[in-house]
Amino acid sequence: MKNVMQRRSLLAFAAAAPIVTALPAAAQQTATSEKVPFVTPELEFVYEAVVDIAEGVDLGAGPVGERRMVPITGGTFEGPKLRGTVLAGGVDRQLVRPDGVRLLDAFYEMQTDDGIYLTVRNRMASVPDRTRFSHLVITAPEGRHSWLNDRVFIGTIGSLRPDRAAVVIRVFTPV
Repeated sequence: MKNVMQRRSLLAFAAAAPIVTALPAAAQQTATSEKVPFVTPELEFVYEAVVDIAEGVDLGAGPVGERRMVPITGGTFEGPKLRGTVLAGGVDRQLVRPDGVRLLDAFYEMQTDDGIYLTVRNRMASVPDRTRFSHLVITAPEGRHSWLNDRVFIGTIGSLRPDRAAVVIRVFTPV
């Protein structure tokens, strides 16, 4: 069952990420490929979070763009190895550059169903009309979930508006 879930998750990720799956053959060979084999990472699904958000707050223009803040008001997350709640109190700070690119830097906490607090930092450059990928750093205390401290995480982000003031974040790790 676990392998079926992972395959489904990878297929969903591949459908949402045509940039990753459509690498031309030439991109798989480089000048150093003979000495260091070219390896395309495989990804494992970690969790999906539905993160509830409040209306954004305009912080005014800065020297490189419009500054915004989007409060995180709660949510849930679930994956094969962990599940729980997204805690209220986090924030997604955004910089909207004159070229339309949004730089996002979210910082928030999640609590697993076994009572462990995880700290998440999720950063992304949102380019108009492109699939949005993020880089996450997840910090956990020593113990059952400490494996999260030693991984690289990649996320996809999508909006649930207008049905719900929330975003869906799907998190993956290379295996």
